[in-house]
Amino acid sequence: MVEATRHTDSRARHTVIDTLIKRGRLSPNMRHKYGDFGYEVLIGDCLETLKSLPADSVDCCITSPPYFNLRDYQTGTWDGGNDPDCDHKIPSSELDGKRTGEDLGSSHTIRFNRESCYKCGAKRKDKQIGLEDTFADYIESMVGVMQEVRRVLKPTGTLWLNIGDSYNGSGGAGGDYAKGGLKEGQPKYGGHNDKNLKKKDLMMIPARLAIALQEDGWYLRSDIIWNKPNPMPESVKDRPTQTHEHIFLMSKCPHYYYDGDAIKEPAAQNRWGKKTPMNLDNVKGQVRGLSRERDMMPETRNKRNVWTVNTKPFKGAHFAVFPPELIEPCVLAGSPPSGVVLDPFGGSGTTAGVAIKHGRNAILCELNEDYAALIPKRVETIVGFAETGDVSWI
Repeated sequence: MVEATRHTDSRARHTVIDTLIKRGRLSPNMRHKYGDFGYEVLIGDCLETLKSLPADSVDCCITSPPYFNLRDYQTGTWDGGNDPDCDHKIPSSELDGKRTGEDLGSSHTIRFNRESCYKCGAKRKDKQIGLEDTFADYIESMVGVMQEVRRVLKPTGTLWLNIGDSYNGSGGAGGDYAKGGLKEGQPKYGGHNDKNLKKKDLMMIPARLAIALQEDGWYLRSDIIWNKPNPMPESVKDRPTQTHEHIFLMSKCPHYYYDGDAIKEPAAQNRWGKKTPMNLDNVKGQVRGLSRERDMMPETRNKRNVWTVNTKPFKGAHFAVFPPELIEPCVLAGSPPSGVVLDPFGGSGTTAGVAIKHGRNAILCELNEDYAALIPKRVETIVGFAETGDVSWI
């Protein structure tokens, strides 16, 4: 792994934000500052809002996009129709035999009234990613977004992409929605069968997406495993419970900014005791003497690519949230101090909170205005204090 020259010139700290303010593309009431650092939220379809950012202007992108075929983020709207009071839902009694009697909440609005309402004829409009008809369509959507991300990243920039997998025909995110789950009481997506795969197939979305991004020009540098010690239980009886997700570290160019020292971890205790056997003759299988003292061993080591971090709910969020501890290494290693971190799928705003906490600025994109309203509270809980009230970035 290569570490590029660190950029710490404070004069360039707010270049991206200032440029957008001068262009009139940022709403003053969405400007948030915490001391010397802050974040901005761009409301709308990220594929469009990313186009408002200058090329080669962002230091790092850290994001977790909507996973394919897992949940509906309730961003769809209805246009037209002959009944303005229609709820656009299909009663369970009118579904096919496999669905009859099942309480699908609001999720069947997506799956069974995907393009138009069979009751009133209204057309559905929804720009959210994750509800595509096939995994191939989902991959294509993601590649398109990441092309814009690559455009706005500096040549030294990196992408940290968190993505999980799903099963073909599954009814959503399993135990997350059970009593006590991370998303108890939240809208559940009704599931979908991709005809290109067999029902019950693990879809291998992370691998497919990583390969597609490689083929599109990204450098795939690491496949980091997020190990969850507290996964939600699953009711399945014919496979192990899913307990991990992926974080792909990708770069725009072969040489990029990476501060490995900032995320080094404590070295494992010497398993040989106070002294370590050393092969003085460098002959395989032979050990002569006990020579190296433990206090001569390094106290830290390069961070490994399996990260064990507990999942943590955020009260009020209607979607999955990053644990701050998960993305702290991404912020510290992937962006220079005073740099700008981008999250095109802003969600609850965890990326912004962690960035500000560690002396960076952030730009978030969020499709749903209601979700964006939750971001200030989330950022405040991470940063540890409320906004300063000074909305000037200059």
